[in-house]
Amino acid sequence: MRSTGGAPVPDRAALFDLTGRVAVVTGGASGLGEAIAHGFARQGALVVLADLDAERLSATAEELRTAHPEAGGVDTLRLDVTDAEAVEQAFADVVATHGSLDVLVNSAGIVALDPVDEVPERTWEKVLQVNLTGTFLACRAAGTHMKAAAYGRIVNIASQAAHVALEHHAAYGASKSGLFGLTRSLARELGPHGVTANTISPTVVMTELGRQAWDGPHGEAHRAEIPVRRFAEPEEIAAAVVYLSSQEAAMVNGADLRIDGGFTIV
Repeated sequence: MRSTGGAPVPDRAALFDLTGRVAVVTGGASGLGEAIAHGFARQGALVVLADLDAERLSATAEELRTAHPEAGGVDTLRLDVTDAEAVEQAFADVVATHGSLDVLVNSAGIVALDPVDEVPERTWEKVLQVNLTGTFLACRAAGTHMKAAAYGRIVNIASQAAHVALEHHAAYGASKSGLFGLTRSLARELGPHGVTANTISPTVVMTELGRQAWDGPHGEAHRAEIPVRRFAEPEEIAAAVVYLSSQEAAMVNGADLRIDGGFTIV
């Protein structure tokens, strides 16, 4: 560490070091969650993957262990984020097993695209249940442990669809917009206890599902609307999550970081 006369400034090699931190990533078995898990493991965190897909959980965990011997460890939780009791028990088990729950990233989510006047009620309810209620349940459970420990980082994955209207995104946009109110409330109430809460709003991310969903003319048209003329790579989102989860981001609280190439510029 070196000093500039005020707060200590970490050496470059130590920036965003997560050694000793326990990080839970919901939706961590694939896609963006998997990329975030790799980012945490690379920075020395003990990574807990939480997902419904048991087979993918096992495969992703093994991949992380092989790729990142520098990680503090890799664990898995088969978890339905909409099951309040299961979430509470799972996070209590994380603390009991690993000693703390320092970082929570809510990446679990689903997408259903329908014209606004044709959205079935069951679809609306399911999207909000997973994307918004599931995130709330995880934040509530983790926040209790973080508050008691006087330390924590919560990062909720929102979307550019929460900032601007996109066709056929009524349920998805509503669920992601709701994360802003939730996250700001967390930031205000938990901030005095050493816990920060922030959101990230990505553009289309080139995960396997992202490539499939945005292949073809509609993808080309949307790329043309983005000032940087491309979509985001998973690693770019993961890097931002690592930052917000680090000690260096201690003064970032209640913020939303747009990673959209300028698409939502107003």
